[in-house]
Amino acid sequence: MFSSSDDSLSSDSEVLEIPFISRYRAGVYECTASNDIAVDTQTVELTVNYPPSVSDGRDVGVTLGQRGVLQCEADAVPEADFEWYRDDRRIFNGFDGIEIEDSGALSKLTFYNVSEADYGNYTCVAINKLGSANTSIILYGKLQ
Repeated sequence: MFSSSDDSLSSDSEVLEIPFISRYRAGVYECTASNDIAVDTQTVELTVNYPPSVSDGRDVGVTLGQRGVLQCEADAVPEADFEWYRDDRRIFNGFDGIEIEDSGALSKLTFYNVSEADYGNYTCVAINKLGSANTSIILYGKLQ
């Protein structure tokens, strides 16, 4: 007999069929076999792969000369890789004093000394083997 950890799926046979699988079905499933002599239980972790989806970008206002951080968050399995663009030009870590730091589902684009030339529209692209998604973020000037 199979059942999931939240008991929303079960089967009384040796097979658990999950039609129309979605990311929400990922998790730990338990299989229990029993007879008159003993009971044995095994657990299986089910991973569901899906393409990235990104949170809407939040525009950021920064005063000239200050530090500015643009953030991009993606939900994906396998975990997404990130790319940043200004207009159609890809930005790389260390480019024009910009630092890109990826940590799990979050990517940060940091400007340590914002100049007038830094203001504008930036695009974050999250990519895995199943697809990609993007969001735009505007870095704009803010008065002190």
